[in-house]
Amino acid sequence: MKTFAIATIPGDGIGKEVVPAGQQVLEALAATGNGFRFAFEDFDWGGDYYRKHGVMMPADGLDALRHKDAILFGSAGDPDIPDHITLWGLRLKICQGFDQYANVRPTRILPGIDAPLKRCKAEDLNWVIVRENSEGEYSGVGGRVHQGHPIEAATDVTMMTRVGVERVMRFAFKLAQSRPRKLLTVITKSNAQRHAMVMWDEIALEISREFPDVKWDKEIVDAATARMVNRPATLDTIVATNLHADILSDLAAALAGSLGIAPTGNIDPERRYPSMFEPIHGSAFDIMGKGLANPIGTFWSCVMLLEHLGEMDAARRLMKAIEQVTANPALHTGDLGGKATTAQVTQAVCELLAVREHRLAA
Repeated sequence: MKTFAIATIPGDGIGKEVVPAGQQVLEALAATGNGFRFAFEDFDWGGDYYRKHGVMMPADGLDALRHKDAILFGSAGDPDIPDHITLWGLRLKICQGFDQYANVRPTRILPGIDAPLKRCKAEDLNWVIVRENSEGEYSGVGGRVHQGHPIEAATDVTMMTRVGVERVMRFAFKLAQSRPRKLLTVITKSNAQRHAMVMWDEIALEISREFPDVKWDKEIVDAATARMVNRPATLDTIVATNLHADILSDLAAALAGSLGIAPTGNIDPERRYPSMFEPIHGSAFDIMGKGLANPIGTFWSCVMLLEHLGEMDAARRLMKAIEQVTANPALHTGDLGGKATTAQVTQAVCELLAVREHRLAA
């Protein structure tokens, strides 16, 4: 029997609730006889670790993760610690340290979800957003000088490299090629950002020639927000820079019903290092410890984790269980207008996984 070594990093806030729920669901799935099992190792990194040690994770933390098959991550963010410390000290340290350059965020309207786009049919909103995850606006290049003086200045420099843009574009075109519609939209802002984004556009055109069967177009990022709302059916696979995709993917999740259901994978496509899977909702300290967090985004992230490990049948079974749970309004958490708790949703998914597969498909 195969054993997959999984690192769990709950992080901050409701991450400490949804990551254990994700582990519970994965264990329930493994218990149904899929030919694999999981060996979990938990890491207590995050805001509480920072208060004790002055860092979000140890300096040699990447070495403890390096040989894992995958990472299940919760969230980074603490109201008592500046956001740039929590983000750069944990999540980005892992993403950049393991060169997880493709951030993949699927979005669709799950059964039973009352999405805000009332004119939109569920099949009209079925997107995958590919976010460049290693450079761009989040390269960390810049600085501050003359702090506290009238001449104080601060810079953040967008850093794009040809190799960085080429590889994420090629990844996005391949992903679009694998989907039924073979359609890709490249998000840009080259009308205003005349250096890095112009190079981004030029490389998109170059890479497109390798994929003649993929239909693609280009959209200015601000126009893309309107297109996502007014013409969702014209989109399928989307590729954007680190900052642009960060914003657009939250809009996509909201249009699909809630940030609480949205998953993401931070992928090293070359599989040199472990990839990391996480819900996108953040630490949500306002509901921490109340049992109100929606674990669906974590469960869907577990689907992506299973797909990355090559366990496609198990991923399909988990996704069917998730869809059956969201189809039941009695199992909706507060973000979806319901009253269900994290534990109730988790239990419902585990119970569905415990039945035979032919009953799941019924």
